[in-house]
Amino acid sequence: MKTDSLEIPAIHFDENGELIIIASESSSKDDFDFFQGKSVIRNKKLKKRFANSNEWIEFPSTQEMYKILNGIGNIDNFLATFDGEPFEGMTVRLFNPKTKLWSIYWADSTSGTLDKPVVGSFENKVGHFFSKDVFEGKNVIQVFRWDARDENNPVWSQAMSDDKGKNWEWNWFMYMSKTN
Repeated sequence: MKTDSLEIPAIHFDENGELIIIASESSSKDDFDFFQGKSVIRNKKLKKRFANSNEWIEFPSTQEMYKILNGIGNIDNFLATFDGEPFEGMTVRLFNPKTKLWSIYWADSTSGTLDKPVVGSFENKVGHFFSKDVFEGKNVIQVFRWDARDENNPVWSQAMSDDKGKNWEWNWFMYMSKTN
């Protein structure tokens, strides 16, 4: 199921096919302050990607985020249970004061490696972070979208495009509620 229901800014490529990502004017090291502390999360994840599926898996998780590197970075721990087994994920977010871009790295207890970062910035409390990637042998572009307009109940979502950003398939939503 491909959808454009959540607005994604236009993406641009250079002559070598690399993504061009430019920070918003308002981008700052404080963009993720809303997420600091503990949250409980209701996850809604597409069961099968790029299969015209609209079957979703829902599960609970928790997350805790804290700042690092004198405020130009943060780390969070994501805890869930999949198929009766404990699962742990970790996100490292780093803000480059020169480019005003955030780089977001993910690692989990399944792979033990850092994924390529998604890169971007916030504008009006909504952030978009992009990367080129490969999913099941397909070249894709992925986007993470952070909606912090309700700072006590932010929403993270992920979409992928297999046609250079013309169409997007949303495959994961995380509805967060702050616990402190």
